[in-house]
Amino acid sequence: MKNIALKLMYNGAAYHGWQVQKDLPTVAETLEKALSSVCGGRVKVTGCGRTDAGVHAERYVANFRTDSRIPCERLPLAVNTRLPEDIAVAAAFEVDEGFNAIGSCLKKEYTYRIYNSRIHNPFYVDRAYFYPKRLDEAVMDRAARAFEGKHDFRAVRSVGTETRTTVRTIYYCYVTRSADLLELKVCANGFLYNMVRAITGTALYAAEGKLTPEDIPAILESGNRTLAGPTVPPGGLYLTKLWYEDERLNG
Repeated sequence: MKNIALKLMYNGAAYHGWQVQKDLPTVAETLEKALSSVCGGRVKVTGCGRTDAGVHAERYVANFRTDSRIPCERLPLAVNTRLPEDIAVAAAFEVDEGFNAIGSCLKKEYTYRIYNSRIHNPFYVDRAYFYPKRLDEAVMDRAARAFEGKHDFRAVRSVGTETRTTVRTIYYCYVTRSADLLELKVCANGFLYNMVRAITGTALYAAEGKLTPEDIPAILESGNRTLAGPTVPPGGLYLTKLWYEDERLNG
């Protein structure tokens, strides 16, 4: 039996996240149905992370096991003909037996996008957070950088999936602006439930003057979720980069 890794991308607006859920459309369930049709048997996929309802992925890796003899180079096109237009498989590779899309992932980068203009843009609906009040990206960037390093991130997670530890390492976290589009990029060795959306909400609070970037270390130290900013909407969040030992899957 072969272990196959897929590189894919999806627009998550129509889905209730990655993970299969009873009676709700999800990315994993949609992909499994397409793969099962192509491979001629029931397929179960393991994803690199649980993106929430409405969250997108410009880069995503999943793996599955199959006895199918279809060559890997032909698999993407075969599967894509059975997928809706908002999900696409870009590449497929046979990987080591021990490879696991989530367990083998070394680090991830998420990007949160804010459309910062007095007039909303229809093309960013469910793809960026519309925020009409002018934001100071320099203040937001200072706030974002305060999250860098190894910390207990309990103060910026929502109640959700339980984990053994809430300590993570953020390798970089910063904010940039291009015209009306703001981007917060954060790379870490792991993320807690709603962590990126809460970090973004805290950076927004700093720009609004509700807290200062210098307050953030104490907020993290407290572990108190109520001291940090709100959890911003999911439509602006994208999984944008992944790192593996198998360099074919990076990017």
